[in-house]
Amino acid sequence: MPDTKDSYEEYMSFFEEIYKTMDENYYKPVSKEAFDRFIEVFNTKIYGELRETGKSIDYIRWRSAAKMIDYLKDEEDIFSAFYPPKPAKEYEQTALGRRQDLGIEGEFVGNMFKVSHVEPRSDSYAQGLRPLDDIVKIDGKDVKDLTEDEVKELLVPMYESTVTLGYYPAGTQDLKYIDVLSKEYFKQMVFPITTPVEGIYGLEVRRFNRKTAEDMFRYIKYFKAQGPMKGLIIDLRGNPGGPPLAAREISSFFLPPGDDFAYFQKKNQPKAMLDVPEIPKEFHYDGPMVILINNKSGSASELFSGILQSKGRAVLMGENSAGQVMLKSMFHFDDDSMVLLITARGHHPDGQVFSFGGLIPNRAVNEEETDIIEYATLYLVYVNKEGLWDREKMTVVNKE
Repeated sequence: MPDTKDSYEEYMSFFEEIYKTMDENYYKPVSKEAFDRFIEVFNTKIYGELRETGKSIDYIRWRSAAKMIDYLKDEEDIFSAFYPPKPAKEYEQTALGRRQDLGIEGEFVGNMFKVSHVEPRSDSYAQGLRPLDDIVKIDGKDVKDLTEDEVKELLVPMYESTVTLGYYPAGTQDLKYIDVLSKEYFKQMVFPITTPVEGIYGLEVRRFNRKTAEDMFRYIKYFKAQGPMKGLIIDLRGNPGGPPLAAREISSFFLPPGDDFAYFQKKNQPKAMLDVPEIPKEFHYDGPMVILINNKSGSASELFSGILQSKGRAVLMGENSAGQVMLKSMFHFDDDSMVLLITARGHHPDGQVFSFGGLIPNRAVNEEETDIIEYATLYLVYVNKEGLWDREKMTVVNKE
């Protein structure tokens, strides 16, 4: 479709809508003069360059909108961005920890597709599929006649479509068939870590979402059932974060209910203080605790880590975190594109803002030179042995 005067007016209208959204919601003021300067650059340079590419009207609109956000946002801001429809959907699913598929992972072993993981909230799990089961048929097609990529593609069908799977439950030759619905679900993000010492447990949290606290509850309940917990390691290395409310919910396992947790304050609005939720006392853990972080630990994972560190509730080990404790909000438009904006910075209850420089660990540990899980485990053994953990105050009384 050729570019016309009408399409040019559509560009202007779209840019005005985005500017209004940013002006009302961005965490810092966005001047009208800066927007007018962008429009001038668009008219004198960007528009002509993009038209010469022969790309579609949609491409010109979306590419220009991305340039506009980069032009208007603060120089410290590396997160606010414009997303065309497809990347917008992908970002939202990733950021919120949601998926729309069958929830099956695995690989070829011989002539069968051996399942390595089934998402607990997927329909596949509800229908009885489990890790180590062998899938041999997908919608009547023999797996042995397909490539691994073809199998994986068939396991990610259109939303709300049904796929018939034929499989052998692990260790049997009893062929079963199930009809599995491709639906939206929250991915499991909490996984157990094996430590070298009995009574010291570990959990890897890969991302925060609305069900992370539910996953945490399941493991804490299991650990407590095994006997006294002598220590807990929470591995947040590489965890890019997620919704701040998820960090708040997880804090309930480790902090007193009702305590101020943290707050965010949007432009021209009162601060929104988050408090620690209440959970049954038998699932609360007040013993020694280490949190592992690195330069890819960001957002909600830093919020959780930083608050527990500042309250003396946990010792942080590893590298400085990413410095991303801020509230990021998604704003969608009629064409299904989206603008992601920082709408507030994160603050400690006393008003101290989380630094863009990230969290500084209590103990810096080089992962390339040290087995950090073993290091954290030995630290917790030492804390228990020397009686350095004050359970009443929930703090380390001697970090050395």
